Amino acid sequence: MLTTSPSVYRYFIELAFNGTIFHGWQIQPGDITVQETLNHAIGMLTGEAVNLVGCGRTDSGVHASHFVAHFDVQQPINDCINLTAKLNRFLNKPIRIYRIVNVDPDAHARFDACSRTYKYLISKNKTPFASDFSWNLCIPLDIDAMNKACSFIVGKHDFTSFSKLHTDVKTNNCEVFEASWSEKSGMLVFTIRSDRFLRNMVRAIVGTLIEVGKGKIQIEDVGRIMDEKDRSKAGMSVPAHGLFLAKVEYNPGIFDVEPKDPFSDWF
Repeated sequence: MLTTSPSVYRYFIELAFNGTIFHGWQIQPGDITVQETLNHAIGMLTGEAVNLVGCGRTDSGVHASHFVAHFDVQQPINDCINLTAKLNRFLNKPIRIYRIVNVDPDAHARFDACSRTYKYLISKNKTPFASDFSWNLCIPLDIDAMNKACSFIVGKHDFTSFSKLHTDVKTNNCEVFEASWSEKSGMLVFTIRSDRFLRNMVRAIVGTLIEVGKGKIQIEDVGRIMDEKDRSKAGMSVPAHGLFLAKVEYNPGIFDVEPKDPFSDWF
């Protein structure tokens, strides 16, 4: 066990969740959220009131195949494996706990994350088996043009044109390390990795790139849209149920992530 303060023990928790029934991660009065559900479950099993801090905030209906949060308790957890098993029985199907790990009390699930990867799934064929986890779009798209347009997304930019209006962030600047489309078995997958994301950013980017794929806007228009810093110039926000938070990464020594990419098994 890592050295900790005598008064608090901090734990990182890795999990996945089906966002269909949840109104996002963050607690909202009168709505079911992932944070509130986990606070209740961990509190019941540890006997302590806890308040989880997530690596980010997912919107209503968005899924996570990999999510990281932290919580503090006054008494150390003697058997994290046993607590993980109990939580999975308690939470049933919508949430799956991968593991719970004792970390330094200064480690922070949100502020210490160095990158996050989202994936957006588009089903090219109408099928009842993918309808809850992908957006069905049975029209021809120019994937090559969409990938070329991604070059305007990668790098350090102001992403105001792809952000929900009137948010409480201090800056709309983000550094995108990767943005690309791939296709396999009738499914299109958009992968984007960045140091941070704005509210609605991925869904707005996907909606804009879809316009490129349809031929309604040109590849270079994506750069112009970003420069204008005007949300109304970008494409529509695509449906939430096709979006997954797929990976959260931390610098060495803070938290070693165990890779979990279920998408590699799906396609």
